[in-house]
Amino acid sequence: MTSTPTTAGDPSGPGATGAPDPADPAGSGRAWRVARYVAGRLTTAAVSLGAVVVAGFFLFRILPGDPVRAMTEGREVTAEQREELRRQFGLDEPLWQQFLDYAAGLLRLDLGTSFQYREPVAELILDRLGSTVLLAGTGTVVAALLGLFLGARAGWRPGGRGDRVNTAVALFFWSVPTFWLGLLLIVFLASGRGFVPGLFPTGGMVDPGTDGVLETALNTAWHMVLPVITMVAVIYAQYLMIMRSSLMDEKGADYLTTARAKGLRDTLVRRRHAVPNALLPTVTLVFLNLGQIVSGVILVETVFSWPGLGQLFYSGLRVPDLGLVQGLFVVFAASVILMNLLADMVYPLLDPRVRP
Repeated sequence: MTSTPTTAGDPSGPGATGAPDPADPAGSGRAWRVARYVAGRLTTAAVSLGAVVVAGFFLFRILPGDPVRAMTEGREVTAEQREELRRQFGLDEPLWQQFLDYAAGLLRLDLGTSFQYREPVAELILDRLGSTVLLAGTGTVVAALLGLFLGARAGWRPGGRGDRVNTAVALFFWSVPTFWLGLLLIVFLASGRGFVPGLFPTGGMVDPGTDGVLETALNTAWHMVLPVITMVAVIYAQYLMIMRSSLMDEKGADYLTTARAKGLRDTLVRRRHAVPNALLPTVTLVFLNLGQIVSGVILVETVFSWPGLGQLFYSGLRVPDLGLVQGLFVVFAASVILMNLLADMVYPLLDPRVRP
């Protein structure tokens, strides 16, 4: 009698190890969920960016002031010359046509032309991007490290003296207006009337006449002290409070009880087990703040005359320079949206519970 062959031992059969089973589309189902997750996040980011472009364009159009009149203030300019300037910058066209031209330029990565500088907005942004990334990036990194460190210590022993002091100080600085704190530092540490007169420069990035790589780097670091202190004091509380709350939630977890039962010291349990898991909720905050590095801190750069994108944005608002503020607004928003998108992509890799 001829026996019917089975596929159990056949490496080419559907039940073979490592081979996809047509009757069991688990692998394809997983790939489909991941693709749908990524597509959903990309769609959300695209819609958000589109809303930013529309809102930014019409928002700055309702600002008080006439750009042409502001550019020609103090000069003898005829009405015909003003009309010619309007034609050059497209301000004589209907609002809907201006928006279509602006949107078409964005698709070509053309951010427009600055009214006051008479240069492409993209070139102005690239010229000042490095200064902003240096200042805001340094402040963000220091604030994150300080906030996470203090938050871990405060959350491990909630209600203790260290927790009360760290939380109170962080919340105080978080509630202080940024420009007010910066002005206080200038008065007490930079001006001639403070506790330590002239200890730090009042503004700028590098003193005139500074030469050499090392001298320039040291002089820049000297100018960065007060702006960085201002930034760190204002934003480190975000990291502290989230880290504190996350660690308090982790304290009663079973895996920490097991680690203590193995004889691990309390500091090792906190550092090796509790803190890594408590860091997960801070991922989104870290990415969002990384996105805000591009925009910098407008008030800090304005108070300390730091030649970055924040000060450039402020100078554009005073005119108003519509091409400049619109371009910067889109770049600022796009950086935050991009970093939030990256956070959405990275978070499932760090936490299996939220994987699609």
